[in-house]
Amino acid sequence: MLKKLAAEFVGTAWLVLGGCGSAVLAGGFPAFGIGFAGVALAFGLTVLTMAFAIGHVSGAHLNPAVSVGLWAGGRFRAADLPGYVVAQVLGAVAGAGVLYLIASGKPDFSLGEFAANGYGEHSPGGYGLAAALTCEVTMTFAFVFVIMGATHASVPKGFAPIAIGFCLTLIHLISIPVTKTSVNPARSTGPALFVGGWALQQLWVFWVAPLAGGAMGGLAYRWLSPQTK
Repeated sequence: MLKKLAAEFVGTAWLVLGGCGSAVLAGGFPAFGIGFAGVALAFGLTVLTMAFAIGHVSGAHLNPAVSVGLWAGGRFRAADLPGYVVAQVLGAVAGAGVLYLIASGKPDFSLGEFAANGYGEHSPGGYGLAAALTCEVTMTFAFVFVIMGATHASVPKGFAPIAIGFCLTLIHLISIPVTKTSVNPARSTGPALFVGGWALQQLWVFWVAPLAGGAMGGLAYRWLSPQTK
C-alpha cells in the first residue's frame, strides 16, 4: 500500500506542477504564451504521462474525485479511500510548493491568483456560483464516466491513458473560462493554500462539486456497463 500512496503523491504533484505550472509560468507570457488551449493540453499530458508511468502501481487516480468515482462504480475499495485522498492532497501541495519556488525566482514575481480555482470575480469569464457548480459537477461526471469506460475489462488494454488524457484536455478547453477548471479537489487545494483569502473561502465548491460529479459518473457507468470480468 505504501508504494501505491507514494505513486499517488508523485503523480498528483506532477499534475499540479505541470498543469498549474503551464498556466502560471507560460499561460500568458508575452513572447510565447500558450493560452487556454496550451494549458488545457498541459493538464491532459500530465495525466496521460503519469497514467502510463504509475497506472500499474496505483491506478493513477491523482484526484480524490476519481477515487470516489471508482469506489461508487465498484472498482475501488472504500478502505483505501482515506489514504489515497491524503496522498493526493499532499502531492498537490508539494507540486504547488515547487511551482511557487520556481515562479518566485523571477525578479518581478507577483503571486496573483496562482492558478487557484474560483467563481464570480475570480472566474476568467465572470461566471457565478451556480454556473461554477454546474460546470464542475458535469465535467467531473464526464471525466469519471470516460475513465470507467476506458479502463473497463472489455476494452483493449494499453489505450486508456490516451483517452483519459484527451478527455481532461477537452474538459479544460470547455471549463477554463468558467472556473479555471478543477474537477479535482487536490489540484484546487494546492494553489489555494498559497493564495489564501478568497481562494480558501471558495475552495468548498471545488471539493463538493467534483466529489458529487465523480460519484455520479461512477454510478452511472456501473449501471450502464457493469464490469463482470
